[in-house]
Amino acid sequence: MPRPKIEFVYAGLRVRNLRRSVDFYRKLGFRVHARGRMGHGGSWVQLTFPGAAERLELNYYPRGNPYYEPHRRGTEFDHLGFRVSDVEGWEAELRRRKLPIVARIREARENLVFTRDPDGHWLEFFGPVPG
Repeated sequence: MPRPKIEFVYAGLRVRNLRRSVDFYRKLGFRVHARGRMGHGGSWVQLTFPGAAERLELNYYPRGNPYYEPHRRGTEFDHLGFRVSDVEGWEAELRRRKLPIVARIREARENLVFTRDPDGHWLEFFGPVPG
């Protein structure tokens, strides 16, 4: 069976104040590409930089959110995002390679699975909901 298609899309940073962070990156020349709310209550903003294909995603998790953690220096990196053609196929591939599945989220329009590297950094594999 051929391996499902994969594309590196963005790096996510965990931020304490989404508006303040967006303002900072816009002053550096980034442009807002998209923004939204996560099903579990977090918020995100994806930024692009002229001439770059990859995006920067700023993620905010309010206190009480399942992904909230107190902000300490060194916890700013949130995750790397990979768009895949078949999330279930990549989940099976991660399991076959004996990599941990740390979260599985199925939303109305998006399907996500996460693994973690040896240092605890999360990697997100996302794609359309099948069917």
